[in-house]
Amino acid sequence: MSAAPDSIPAQPPGAAELIAGLTFAMLVVTPDLVIHSANPAAESMLGRSAKRLAGRDLTSVLDFSEPHVAEHLRRNSEQLLARGVPMRLGDRAVLVNLTVSPVPTHPGWRVVTLSDAGQGERFGNEERRVSLRGPAVLAHEIKNPLAAIRGAAQLVARQLDEGKRDLTNLITDEVDRIAQLIDRMQRLGREKPEPVAPLNLHAAIHRAVDTVQAASGMKLAVREEFDPSLPPVMANEGALVQVLINLLSNARDACAGQAQPQVVIRTRFVAGLVMNVFRLGRPVKLPIEVQVSDNGPGIDPAVEQHIFEPFVSSKPNGQGLGLALVQKLVRDMDGRISHERDTAGGWTHFRIHLPMARQGD
Repeated sequence: MSAAPDSIPAQPPGAAELIAGLTFAMLVVTPDLVIHSANPAAESMLGRSAKRLAGRDLTSVLDFSEPHVAEHLRRNSEQLLARGVPMRLGDRAVLVNLTVSPVPTHPGWRVVTLSDAGQGERFGNEERRVSLRGPAVLAHEIKNPLAAIRGAAQLVARQLDEGKRDLTNLITDEVDRIAQLIDRMQRLGREKPEPVAPLNLHAAIHRAVDTVQAASGMKLAVREEFDPSLPPVMANEGALVQVLINLLSNARDACAGQAQPQVVIRTRFVAGLVMNVFRLGRPVKLPIEVQVSDNGPGIDPAVEQHIFEPFVSSKPNGQGLGLALVQKLVRDMDGRISHERDTAGGWTHFRIHLPMARQGD
């Protein structure tokens, strides 16, 4: 038997190395709910070093929106498994998957793990792609007869007087509208993502703002709050601009009825508050955040939990494809998008988190 290469350790990794390699946050807690130690994933998620976390009361670090979760931790040392628990990380509301496991050899001691509940969506991506493939195939089959209908209407229009072409014009306009809808359905069902490359986030934002202003024929008053020190993001320029156009257009429409409509777009580097997604089995950090906010009345609560699903819309004449396409384009770039309503402040926030371009890319 040949000897193992020098680069491979002779001994298997110990517990400390295994814990350090975990992609989810892990905290070791004493019987008094004092944090004893934390792994690197916990440092990234909570935005604090292991040294700063050690000695802190667990319930002062984990800001759960539902009081009964913290109460359970104080009164009960039994095992707990909860999915989609509301929690705040800094100024951001998130949903986390929480496990609390007692340590049998050390009564009262517990191991607490946290992971972003949104990460679990990656297990449903294949099912989601399958569900979107059907409409995409159907859309392809509809396009051919639509083209024939449009052509026939144009031929008929040539045989009519100018004043009698209202119906044929209506037919061609409606065919064009349906064709545009089908194009969006096909983009939703497209499986191969567009290639990504390093790009300047703020340049993409300015391009999107200019496009929305040109399309609407009116000045879109957008307050910019940019972090000028942001590094390039890893994204597809065309897809990112399309995402921002959709969000800015929605924000403009949402606050149009306000006495003082406001749209704000912010960028920042979220050091510590890092979301992870998986690409080729490896975690990808998403520290670059762009937030589009408006002071409109917010999304109808009846559809708020389903706004990223196809054919769901709170607009009277909405097609329900805009935000579904936005989510697909963001995910194709290994990013994530979330929605939050600040009822007290009267703001609606859409946040996109994107990966940072690696040095040398």
